[in-house]
Amino acid sequence: MTDTLIPGLYIVATPIGNLGDLSPRAAKVLSQAALIAAEDTRVTAGLLRHIGVKRPMIAYHDHNADRVRPGLVARLGGEAIALVSDAGTPLISDPGYKLVRDARDAGHAVVTIPGPCAAVAALTLAGLPTDRFLFVGFLPAKAGAKAEAIAELSGIRATLVLYESGPRLAATLATLADGLGDREAAVAREITKKFEEAVTGTLSSLATRYADAPPKGEIVIVIAPPGQPEAASAEDSDAALTEALTRLPAGKAAGEVAKRLKLDRKALYARALEMKG
Repeated sequence: MTDTLIPGLYIVATPIGNLGDLSPRAAKVLSQAALIAAEDTRVTAGLLRHIGVKRPMIAYHDHNADRVRPGLVARLGGEAIALVSDAGTPLISDPGYKLVRDARDAGHAVVTIPGPCAAVAALTLAGLPTDRFLFVGFLPAKAGAKAEAIAELSGIRATLVLYESGPRLAATLATLADGLGDREAAVAREITKKFEEAVTGTLSSLATRYADAPPKGEIVIVIAPPGQPEAASAEDSDAALTEALTRLPAGKAAGEVAKRLKLDRKALYARALEMKG
């Protein structure tokens, strides 16, 4: 990076707890930006004090984003503007992606300064599979919508990463256990701080643990993927073949059932011919 920032939008990740996690590159961008668009200017002011600088700031959050965004985009052609959230990487559970989209559509440069992210940090602490994971963000607050969202997640074969607040933690864990089954999980809190912890157990045991002692602060819940589904029985495959043969010739019926039940097509084809005979 040159000494002077080129005009454009800079997506700057900030610490999620430990101020020592602010990278030198992020500090440099924040100290040189013409303007900082912050989720909460009071929080960002504390970070700027930590690095010993003062910069102009403007609030940019869920409640004012549509009103503020056009003005920010208009300034990007001649100024370097940094986007920050209260903690972690912008665009993760905040309206930042719309600003990135509009900046690109207007032909402005967009630069990312990566760094801390609570979701990824919790995933590294949980001791659960990391080869495939889905970031869910916050579940809906209303019970019906929350149960519906959890039902949609139940079949996804990936580790799930969710955000939650302390007071709602126990109820959410219990609802997750009901909707997903009693999977292995971890509750991570105080990440990067002195009392960082990742408590592991089943969803139901974690719900019990926090029912009478809700933790403070924001929480990350990490949930193991579902176990391997049971193999289809001979009765299941025969029933599926019987139904398919009412609509399809033997070869196509065998192919359809093999794909749906994840069984061997050749064996199913032989069985289909036997059933037709």
